[in-house]
Amino acid sequence: MTELPSPPAIREVAGVDFARFHEEIRPANEPVVMRGLVTGWPAVAAARTSDQAIVDYLIGCEPRKAIGAIAARPEEDGRFFYNDDLTGFNFIQGGGALEDFLRDLLRAADHARPPAMALQSEIVADVIPTFGEANRLALLPDVGPRIWIGNRVRVAPHWDLMENVGCVVAGRRRFTLFPPDQVANLYPGPFELTPAGTPVSMVDPRSPDLERYPRFVDAWVTASQAELAPGDALYIPYMWWHGVESLDPVSILVNYWWNDVPQGIARPYGAMLHAILAFRHLPADKRAAWRTMLDHYIFEADGDPAAHLPEHAKGMMGPPTPELFAQLRATLRDIVG
Repeated sequence: MTELPSPPAIREVAGVDFARFHEEIRPANEPVVMRGLVTGWPAVAAARTSDQAIVDYLIGCEPRKAIGAIAARPEEDGRFFYNDDLTGFNFIQGGGALEDFLRDLLRAADHARPPAMALQSEIVADVIPTFGEANRLALLPDVGPRIWIGNRVRVAPHWDLMENVGCVVAGRRRFTLFPPDQVANLYPGPFELTPAGTPVSMVDPRSPDLERYPRFVDAWVTASQAELAPGDALYIPYMWWHGVESLDPVSILVNYWWNDVPQGIARPYGAMLHAILAFRHLPADKRAAWRTMLDHYIFEADGDPAAHLPEHAKGMMGPPTPELFAQLRATLRDIVG
């Protein structure tokens, strides 16, 4: 196991408004820390008072439904991950009332080595709608928030299928980010079994095994890192890898996921899985031929592949519209059967 030097800090900005976020920050496609973005939230004010105060605040929002939660033994050191032989996970799942989970969280804070506990990605409008009404994000007025609550836990680097703004309500959080092109150097785990929805890095950034995962050193060179306090927020661009560490006994994050893509487009993740089925096991020469085709038609390595055709003849290579996507789906149904 090896310790690596701390990565450089993620760029920070202050005074972000709707226009600056959408016209400057998002188009740059780089992660950005937005200090103090949600300092004015009542929930942040409660969290800055005490752990008890934020728990009382959440319970006062009158939770409406049961929640799911996960827990890991103290010896896992807060890391939610696989078991030793990758046949399952090192945590258990359960469910119950949010009020009970919050009270258990406060009790766990009194222990020197508590179990790791987390409520993950609960939809605020379903569980505590009054929280969402009182704590709004002006940057994304049409995106529904989700809430994450736990103690000192660690989540392996992974990537999301959407853009993301995470707002810290209680406790400090450390984020370590890697650009999408580091996929090979992060040693992803299996598709079929993952604690995060998409494949996670098999490397523990806190204690990387560089004999087993030597290319992680190259990933680390590209990493950036930030520690966020209550009221701070982080923009994570589409498909950027991010590992998350919660640093305090009561830690709460509210995040906003969204996709800004043409209406009717198919799911790229599903297309990638289909590509594994269609291309991965072809002979090398045939895979090379198809890579050329994909580079040309999909990734436009040579420019617009239909630029030489008149508009009426471009067909499926024409501009994106719901009608075009519907025609493509019908064509695929005919092909696949």
